[in-house]
Amino acid sequence: MSTPIRFSGRALALTITFGLTLLSCASLKLQLHNASVQKPSNVALYFSVEKSNGAPVAKLDAKAFRIFEDGRLISPFESKQTILNPEVAVVHYTLLLLDLSGSVTESGSLHTLVQAAASFADKVAKRQKIAIYGFEGGADLVPVTPFTTSSSAVSAGLARISTRKSRDPSTNLHGAVVRAVKVLESAMKRSTQPLRFGTLVIFTDGTDRAHRVTAEKMHEALDNSHVNVFVIGLGAEIDQGELRRLGRNGFVQATEGKNVRAAFDEVAARIEAAARKFYLLSYCSPSRAGTHELRVELKVDGQSGGLSHQFKADGFGPRCDPKRKPRFSVHRVRLKPTQR
Repeated sequence: MSTPIRFSGRALALTITFGLTLLSCASLKLQLHNASVQKPSNVALYFSVEKSNGAPVAKLDAKAFRIFEDGRLISPFESKQTILNPEVAVVHYTLLLLDLSGSVTESGSLHTLVQAAASFADKVAKRQKIAIYGFEGGADLVPVTPFTTSSSAVSAGLARISTRKSRDPSTNLHGAVVRAVKVLESAMKRSTQPLRFGTLVIFTDGTDRAHRVTAEKMHEALDNSHVNVFVIGLGAEIDQGELRRLGRNGFVQATEGKNVRAAFDEVAARIEAAARKFYLLSYCSPSRAGTHELRVELKVDGQSGGLSHQFKADGFGPRCDPKRKPRFSVHRVRLKPTQR
């Protein structure tokens, strides 16, 4: 089913319909997330590439893709096709939510948690904005550091909680998730970039004990958001079923404290891999008027796939620069949930 989206500019107003068409025998999945068409003849597509098992396909260059208009292959020399740095239109926000209840702060686990969180932040902040908040039994989140790309700011924030004692030793997990979603979506809303990823990473060693917010209300907040969720669980007290359901994009369990850092590193690697499957392909269309069927095809290691997109070229002309920043509509990207 196609979705019409209207783009407008000073000199151009056009309606674009984009849809996804997969080859029936394809083993690669190309999914279109947004498109930009603007004068003089710029076309840009933002899409993801996965194998049939959901594994991301990364590190492809522009030459790997073949571009067709109306069934005819366009020469790469004519189209000047290129892969743009996604940072020109895409921003990633990750909020790390840490359980600072009594079972963590009074058990001697806090030092290990702080080290693991620092390692995680160091990896994620290289490509994304990261914020860290904590929670315990109270209704409010515990601020650690606001969204930043500065490793020193993260280190300073974590140092401040390294010897922290809980004011309320209970666990307000459900309420903290609801509040964290609001913080994350608020940051995404303020962004100047049109394509926005929001990821919530939750660490906990238990279940909700405060009963301030029901599990149903928490899941409702997540259902209504555009946030990706990963969960790290520690120890024997956790309810694996509950945390797997909460971790819609991934759940990792650390059976004991010495495995916490490895669990954080695994989630960081998953987030990085998910981001690297996205491509921003830009080219100069040879069309000068009318509606056209665009198809992008890919073949890698004997596996193939493609996607289709319809666009209007009315008013198109020469002097196209494929490196020009695309004009995407505002879109919050949510990753496909993992199969559980």
